[in-house]
Amino acid sequence: MSQWKNDVLLQLGTFSFGIVFFVFMPEHVSAQDSCPEVTQWLLKDGFHRDLLSRIKLSTVDEGTGSCMVAIKIHLPKGLYVDPYELTSLNRHNITEALVIGDYVDLEAPEYLAAETAVLVYMKPDPECYYCFRAILPLHCRYHQPAEVDGKISAVLKSPEILVHCQKRLLSAECLKETKIVEPCSRKNKHNCHWDTVKFQLVNQELELQIPVGLKHHITLVCTGTLVTTILCSSLIISALFKHGEFLFV
Repeated sequence: MSQWKNDVLLQLGTFSFGIVFFVFMPEHVSAQDSCPEVTQWLLKDGFHRDLLSRIKLSTVDEGTGSCMVAIKIHLPKGLYVDPYELTSLNRHNITEALVIGDYVDLEAPEYLAAETAVLVYMKPDPECYYCFRAILPLHCRYHQPAEVDGKISAVLKSPEILVHCQKRLLSAECLKETKIVEPCSRKNKHNCHWDTVKFQLVNQELELQIPVGLKHHITLVCTGTLVTTILCSSLIISALFKHGEFLFV
């Protein structure tokens, strides 16, 4: 009889544990899975690239359409965006982005430049009802020559995700305590209170390989440039004296 009681108690304990697991654990799992997923890709090659960002809110709700989603991208000194290009892209409704902070010097080399933050306003992804995407053109700055390898890496830091919705769609576990005040859009410079969101970065931080010159080539390059300049200048002056007409008053 005691063995039968022990078996019954064991089955009841197992059944109770199963109820607790299936009732309470899914809520915890769904709360973790409800945080947005962020995926970024680098398109094209060379000094001029496109950064494609895609955010999946992981929530299916009709209120998603009323949300504004933005991604703040922090660029290292070796990369920059062209404000004039962003103005043109915004005019053609391709990319809506706003440079935060100081004036961007387009001609400065990497060692004289400063880091830049860009706020990119994302658009709904037509391939996914609760996804948003945006493309940001990036450009590489000129670097100082390297010692050995002819490439220098520039690493993109993890972005910040900002969400502004009419009603709360994300779980409290995915929202950070502080709100950020940023312009509502590039066209509407009124400030909005954005929720900063915790997210899952699907891929690792992106790294660009930027081709640079080698230090032991400096003498060769400078000599070749000087000789070419002198030769071209001599040909131009010779052609002017041979075919030009000079009037001296």
